[in-house]
Amino acid sequence: MKHELQVAVLMGSESDRETMEACLQELEKLGIVAELEVHSAHRQPKRTVEYVEGALQRGAKVFIAGAGMSAALPGFVASLTTKPVIGVPLASGLPGGIDALYSIAQMPPGVPVAAVAVGKAGARNAAILAAEILALSDETIAKRLEEMRAEWRRK
Repeated sequence: MKHELQVAVLMGSESDRETMEACLQELEKLGIVAELEVHSAHRQPKRTVEYVEGALQRGAKVFIAGAGMSAALPGFVASLTTKPVIGVPLASGLPGGIDALYSIAQMPPGVPVAAVAVGKAGARNAAILAAEILALSDETIAKRLEEMRAEWRRK
């Protein structure tokens, strides 16, 4: 039986895969149905719109978008949906990915995007934040999150 998509994870370029795989791994640990796709707000805007619309039809409740430099992808995705969007800044422009972090954090009013840390730590936190959002209406995910936190405290 195929489960309904819960989290759609996008990245602007194939070169972002290693970082964004950390996000997917955290979601899988929590038993959350997710997929990871490459979509560019600049190079393939129509294809990105089609993907977001399709993901919504398949049940996506949260979107995570990783992008570097101008980091347009998270804001572009947020402009297409009222579902929560979490932006993962990727280090590809200015040192430390500070340009991507600022771009994601500086969305205009009415198009919010949650920003997490730069890179793999941010990708992992984006997954956990998505799980926390889903846990508001899913007791199974809430229990898995509690178990994960308890395990971290034991270490």
